[in-house]
Amino acid sequence: MQWRSMQWICALALVASAPAWGGEQWIVATDLWGNRSYQTLELDTTGTQVQGRLDKASVRGTRHGAALAFEAISADGSVSRFDGRIEGERMHGRSDQPDPNAADVRANHPFDAWRVPARAITAPHTHDFVPSDYANTFSADRPPVLVIWPGDTVRTQTLDSGGVDASGVTRALYGNPQVGPFFVAGAEPGDTLAIHLVSLRLNRDSADSLDGLVGRLQTPRVAAQAAGLGKHVRWRLDRDAALAHPVDGDGPMKNFAIPLRPMLGGLALAPGFGSAAMSTGDTGASGGNMDFNAVVQGNTVYLPVQQPGALLYLGDGHALQGDGETTQWALETSLDVEFRVELIKHRTIAMPRVESPEQIMTLGQAGSSDDALRIATSGMLHWLQQDYGLSLAQATQVLGVAVQYRVVNLAGRSIGVAASIDKSVLRTLETPAR
Repeated sequence: MQWRSMQWICALALVASAPAWGGEQWIVATDLWGNRSYQTLELDTTGTQVQGRLDKASVRGTRHGAALAFEAISADGSVSRFDGRIEGERMHGRSDQPDPNAADVRANHPFDAWRVPARAITAPHTHDFVPSDYANTFSADRPPVLVIWPGDTVRTQTLDSGGVDASGVTRALYGNPQVGPFFVAGAEPGDTLAIHLVSLRLNRDSADSLDGLVGRLQTPRVAAQAAGLGKHVRWRLDRDAALAHPVDGDGPMKNFAIPLRPMLGGLALAPGFGSAAMSTGDTGASGGNMDFNAVVQGNTVYLPVQQPGALLYLGDGHALQGDGETTQWALETSLDVEFRVELIKHRTIAMPRVESPEQIMTLGQAGSSDDALRIATSGMLHWLQQDYGLSLAQATQVLGVAVQYRVVNLAGRSIGVAASIDKSVLRTLETPAR
């Protein structure tokens, strides 16, 4: 594990030592006037009696063969009733729930559910997953492509941003098509998912970019001069030498070469209930098309869980990208990806975090650079308070002498800014007593 915060280590140890749920786990999708709301249902059956929970509500009911009926009682005493039928690994039925706008009125809604498979082995497992289709939105409504457990590793392949695979064949629509979602068993809103990037490897010898400059960087003079730019540039990827060369470079660019540093442009969890599915060109609180060139092999990305199972997506491989993705495209290519997931239960963060062996980083994405700076700064202050035991006043002192800011993304609808602090500075802090 890369993090050095004692609190995070303790949180993970608690997760690892907690006993697995002994009964059944289901993901229930209730259709609330055309909007699907997902909840975790855990059931323990004794004879015809069932008990458990639906998210945080306690559950009591009966089961007779395929027929299941139960009440879910929330902390405020409100009651929702479910009457369903189990058919193999699926369930469907009707629910009777309080009307959210009238305390004395009930509303009837259809629901369906799928059973989370029991884990065949308790030890961490490595999954080899070959995608057959790809997503152009980060959505909770897309069925999971694979169920994995905390501690598991996945080996898979991504396309480039145009939907092209390692063999040069178009497999999906352009616009950063993503692999996923991967369902992480046990993940629920309020948790944090840690994605350890074990390996990011190039799987072809070419990448595509553009010449030009994103509009945010153009002065009127540069804009007039750059009117004819935006043309396609092909790059040769020398995987043995780990260098990239423009294929048609001439003049001073004829022998230009730059070291490769593969990264993922897209990494996200599904947005929460009430939020629309997000385009794979956009970013939000739970990640997205972040295009942060610190999302590389050996680093860990932390994302806030907003749906049962977290629903992890990844894609948009880059062979190399400078800060900001200033030409609109990085060196767009496909990748072989290996990642491992860990689940930090009941640990809430507000935005993406990235950790390298040398730094901790928080990512702010917004419509303006001022707002992105504010969000990134808020995230770093929260991290220092949450994991290092600092008061706000103390955290601002550390920030004032140690923070570094980087422009992450300029090519999308939002601007990305990262705040980072070197771990060498943080090692001198006293570890909070526990």
